[in-house]
Amino acid sequence: MSSTDQEQKNEGASPDPEERTAWGHIVRGLWRSPLGLLGVSITTISITLMGVGLIAELLGLFHNPYAAMFTYTVLPGGMVLGLALIPLAAFLRRRQWHKYGIQREHLKINLSDPKHRRFLIGLLVLSVVNVSILVIMAYEGYHFTDSPYFCGVLCHQVMEPEYKAYQRSPHSKIACVECHIGPGAQWFVRAKISGLRQVVAVLTNSFSRPIPAPVHELRPARDTCEQCHWPEKFVGKKVKRFVKFSNDDQETPEVNEIALHIGGHNPETDAFEGIHWHVSKDVEVRYLATDEKRTNVTRVKVKRPDGSEDEFVKTSDEEEGEVHQGEHEPEWRLMDCIDCHNRPTHIYDDQEERVDFGLLSKRINPAIPGIREDSLEVINTKYETREEATEKMVADLMAKQQTRDPDLAAQHEDGIKAAGEYLLESYLNNVWPQLELYWGTYNKHLGHEKADEGYGCWRCHDEEHENANGDTISQDCALCHDEPE
Repeated sequence: MSSTDQEQKNEGASPDPEERTAWGHIVRGLWRSPLGLLGVSITTISITLMGVGLIAELLGLFHNPYAAMFTYTVLPGGMVLGLALIPLAAFLRRRQWHKYGIQREHLKINLSDPKHRRFLIGLLVLSVVNVSILVIMAYEGYHFTDSPYFCGVLCHQVMEPEYKAYQRSPHSKIACVECHIGPGAQWFVRAKISGLRQVVAVLTNSFSRPIPAPVHELRPARDTCEQCHWPEKFVGKKVKRFVKFSNDDQETPEVNEIALHIGGHNPETDAFEGIHWHVSKDVEVRYLATDEKRTNVTRVKVKRPDGSEDEFVKTSDEEEGEVHQGEHEPEWRLMDCIDCHNRPTHIYDDQEERVDFGLLSKRINPAIPGIREDSLEVINTKYETREEATEKMVADLMAKQQTRDPDLAAQHEDGIKAAGEYLLESYLNNVWPQLELYWGTYNKHLGHEKADEGYGCWRCHDEEHENANGDTISQDCALCHDEPE
């Protein structure tokens, strides 16, 4: 007789109710079932590792994003899988008995039986413990996946530039999700579903280089920015200072100051004024852009507080039959904060501004002849990798200075090295060749410094957008700024 037949014969024998009940056969059978043993093992190992990981995280013993992801996402999934395998193994065990004609009494719970009561109490206790563990891990996992650390460090290959820019931004104390998701379950679910697609893109190395901007699926600023920034609050004017050096004069900068008409709701006149008029109460400004970067605006619709409406058309584009290019079809967009403050957190610097700030702060010694011109050439060098820039940039600046005058280069050696280190720091904060992110990849819409590339106020304020009466959207400088008082 085979061992299988012997096992079936033994199992088919009449059970001794004093020795083992139907529940006892099920529990005992789990240890003889490979599937049941697998379920118990996975559950036990997952719970143990989750406890170790949670304690280590709370005590600050490690700060590894991948270990945290494993603790808060993979292990709870393993625990749930293991718990699901245990009753499945019991069910399949019962089916196997019926298949071979092995009769067992029906499973039943008799609360008058002390063994049944103890079994039921133990089952309830274990269930409460397991559910409590899963709730704690789900809570910690929720906060972990919503943390800037998760967004910036776990997806290091893709998000390193955005994370580094975020860390030095005015919003560095605000979590990424507060702007990218905002309050409410609907956008939370949408963001997590979108995140799965992005995870696949990272795993398959098929993500865009550089990351496209603007983000067309970004939640409207009225749901996010305006949770903190109140556009109806009257701000009035703000003085902005521009400092610029030249290659001919590295020590005396040209300084320009302008008073920006920030505006908002003026409580004295009960009117909306200045730049923030565009997003003020009872005002709607909509525009139609023919490119994905929203730099070419062909039509603008305005609804004013008095209820009047107007539409301005850039006739040159209409006559030339401007054709939209890109995967996103042109659509009317309601103007909000992001249409001007398009880089409120992920702010990338301008290389010339960095060099001029180095001269102003004396991190680049302005007394070194030709240092501004050489610094601009070096910082604009197209290095293949960041590692190559780290290795060569300081030496490249020194070589350019030695070409100008070897004696002066030797005299200012320490200053040239300090300037090179400052340039390298600025470069590493803004350029990632592997991600095709260079100087000027992401430009701001504030002002009109990049107007020739389609950025800034002059997208609409160009005197070319005309309404039916022949009026245009004015480019008068005094609309937005004037001389400080």
